[in-house]
Amino acid sequence: MPEERLQKILARAGIASRRAAEEFIVTGRVRVNGKVITELGSKADIGRDHIKVDNKLLHAPGHLVYLALNKPRGYVTTSSDPQQRPTVMDLVKGVRERVYPVGRLDFNSEGLLLLTNDGELTNRITAARSHVEKTYVVKVSRALTDPHEEQFRRGVPVYGRKTAPASVKLIKPGDSPWYEVKLIEGRQNQIRLMFQHFSVLVEKLRRVRIAFLDLDVRPGEFRHLTPKEVERFRKLLRMEETADAKPR
Repeated sequence: MPEERLQKILARAGIASRRAAEEFIVTGRVRVNGKVITELGSKADIGRDHIKVDNKLLHAPGHLVYLALNKPRGYVTTSSDPQQRPTVMDLVKGVRERVYPVGRLDFNSEGLLLLTNDGELTNRITAARSHVEKTYVVKVSRALTDPHEEQFRRGVPVYGRKTAPASVKLIKPGDSPWYEVKLIEGRQNQIRLMFQHFSVLVEKLRRVRIAFLDLDVRPGEFRHLTPKEVERFRKLLRMEETADAKPR
């Protein structure tokens, strides 16, 4: 593999964002072939050099893999679970490379979930500053009032901190109406807590889109992203194109 800047190697390995990786370097937490590296312009070849972060050796990734999974209810979005509940990793058996969820959907939520071994893409999508829009359809116990909807759009206090402005639109009226909700951040259980602020309970929650990518597989199934979709994500996230970033 060709030499690359160390912060780029660390970001793609999922250690940290490039900005955080720069801090790792200047504070002396990175070693290349036993030597502490503190200069930001330094390069290395992960296929040839021994690169350690906090004494942990980095390994060159295999092929970069990008998956779109339709997560059913009753699965946790982790690689393993101490309570022995099913995890989303049980649904992607047969994928040779070890992939990880990008963000999360809680146990009772369903819908579109990305999985990849591209650490840099994961960091970019989950970073609040990237403002990647995620779209959900939500069934709730009763309708919001107009003032509640307006506050939803301005931001709702959750654990003492206001959420970023969110889009909310009634798409199916009724005793248990459905709303479309669009977020640019992803705090844990955020949508449930936002509705809960107005004493409204979420009965069903499904993510149907991440940025431009629509949910198009059946529950429990997954597909590989196309090269065009990966390229579009990289452009959206302003990531540099690299030869080894092509999906299988």
